[in-house]
Amino acid sequence: MPDGQDGEKISQVYREHRAYLVDMAFRMLGDIGAAEDVVQDAFARLMRSRPGEIADERGWLIVVTSRLCLDQIRSARSRRERAHDPGEIDAAAPPGQPGLADPADRVTFDDSVRLALLVVLQRLTPAERVVFVLHDIFQMPFGTVAQTVGRTDQACRQLATRARQKIAANDSGTRLDVTSAEHRRVTEKFITASANGDLAGLLKVLAPDAWGDVDYGPGVARPKVVVTGAERVARHLLHYWRPAAALVSHPVAGQPALLGFYDRQLTGVLVFTMRGEKIQTVHVIADPAKLAFLNAQLAR
Repeated sequence: MPDGQDGEKISQVYREHRAYLVDMAFRMLGDIGAAEDVVQDAFARLMRSRPGEIADERGWLIVVTSRLCLDQIRSARSRRERAHDPGEIDAAAPPGQPGLADPADRVTFDDSVRLALLVVLQRLTPAERVVFVLHDIFQMPFGTVAQTVGRTDQACRQLATRARQKIAANDSGTRLDVTSAEHRRVTEKFITASANGDLAGLLKVLAPDAWGDVDYGPGVARPKVVVTGAERVARHLLHYWRPAAALVSHPVAGQPALLGFYDRQLTGVLVFTMRGEKIQTVHVIADPAKLAFLNAQLAR
């Protein structure tokens, strides 16, 4: 195990890149526990490397994490083909939630929020899925993607094209959003700052007059809490989404958004409204009934 300067360097790499890698692995696997385990495995392999052996730790970790995810997807696909496809999600509205009137509620239960992209990704081949996530979602060049999946650049381009065609042809009637490159950069910075308790880092991605609210749902003394001002919003976010939490990106109705987990259970959905490259509003959905509905989708 590394010690001294090497140990400190590994710790720094862990702080800088773990949250990004968990986000990436979750988009491939659709399971926060599996994503965290894969990333932990990748860091364990990094720690076993010889000092100075790896020049670009981030790039190396991306490749190793992606390959571990690819192995898991192949294994899961093999088991699924022997049994049944768990990717089908009931399109009916959750019981006991008729006539949602609040715009935020409509966002929550609109078809485009039903974790649809995760579901459709399960219908791609393992290689198509990894190539699509790395290139179309995380905007990695095909050269890097090719190194990860062990294919040529041209083969990866073809895999990405087939993946897009399959996603476009999905018959669920659901719009599938992939966050823009601009929004991807903002959410990545937000996730990393939150994971490290970095107040200054959060303030860099929040508009000065940013505001946020938390929807706790009915049955609580204050069903909705509103906070105004970038610093107050940032401090509240760090209080509720401490480094022990896991935040992963998932677009919601064309807007950048994050799924928040504690102890590998979904405990909140953060939906952002953007103004340029700054987050203007943060709407946090913490209503247990709504989260139970999304948790059920993840479990399936």
